[in-house]
Amino acid sequence: MSTRLRWLGHSALLLENDGKNVLIDPFLTGNPKAAITADEAPADLILISHGHGDHVGDAVAIAKRTGAAVATNYEISEWLKQPARGLKRVEGLQHGGGFTFDDWVRVKLTLAFHGSALPDGSNGGNPCGFLLTFPDGVKVYDAADTALFGDMALIGEEGIDLALLPIGDYYTMGPDDSIRAVKLLKPRYVAPIHYNTFPLIAQDVAAWAKRIENETDAHPVLLEPGDWFTITK
Repeated sequence: MSTRLRWLGHSALLLENDGKNVLIDPFLTGNPKAAITADEAPADLILISHGHGDHVGDAVAIAKRTGAAVATNYEISEWLKQPARGLKRVEGLQHGGGFTFDDWVRVKLTLAFHGSALPDGSNGGNPCGFLLTFPDGVKVYDAADTALFGDMALIGEEGIDLALLPIGDYYTMGPDDSIRAVKLLKPRYVAPIHYNTFPLIAQDVAAWAKRIENETDAHPVLLEPGDWFTITK
């Protein structure tokens, strides 16, 4: 049994373990970097970090097609259950809380500093990141959309195998603050997300990777949309 990551473009992520799939922030329709279509996305569990359209994305349609459960914050969970969306299998958590899905993956909500208004203007509560622990012991931290914050050091105490950090700047932390985040988190591997989708968040990812190698103890993981990375213990 191994845990694999597939970057689907922007902040959309697929984590596969033991034949099951966690799909995170599935913005595929309208995503110029999307590696797959919403109709192709597999999911047993869908995670939504906050209410913005480039993160909620196709979550409702994929959940209805696959029967996947959805986990997010409480406010978004209530919005998903309203008649306009009509989802039934929804977990509404809050920061610091967690749950174990299907006796398989443990999901804990972490802090994130960002906005969270939903596509129709509804209150999306507070944004979050996710700390996932798989049965093989692999721990993945998806920071999602966030600024740098000091409590990343506490998240790092969990022993992170792979951290996923936004580097696009403008809407989230940029390369400089992502380097500081890596120093707080101390992951074994780090992969960038939320960059190069649109001109406002264009970055030189090769230069970022070189800084990770030179300034931190983490190993940078650079993926093209659609690529896989196996997370070894």
